[in-house]
Amino acid sequence: MADIKPDEILDTKGLNCPMPVLKTKKAIDALASGKVLEVQSTDAGSKSDIPALLSRLGHELLETKENGNVISFFIKKA
Repeated sequence: MADIKPDEILDTKGLNCPMPVLKTKKAIDALASGKVLEVQSTDAGSKSDIPALLSRLGHELLETKENGNVISFFIKKA
């Protein structure tokens, strides 16, 4: 997949559950429909928590990348 260019980047590195999920929801709420948010997290629980949040809210997870201990989620707002 080609590199996705996010409209916004949310840095939640160093935060533990539930903060990455809460901050992700707040950031998505502030985004316009169709925009892409990149969430960067070091919390291993985010690997399941963020996709579960998106599924519940109806937003699209475009891609998940792992680079060392940083997990990046690329989210398209519905």
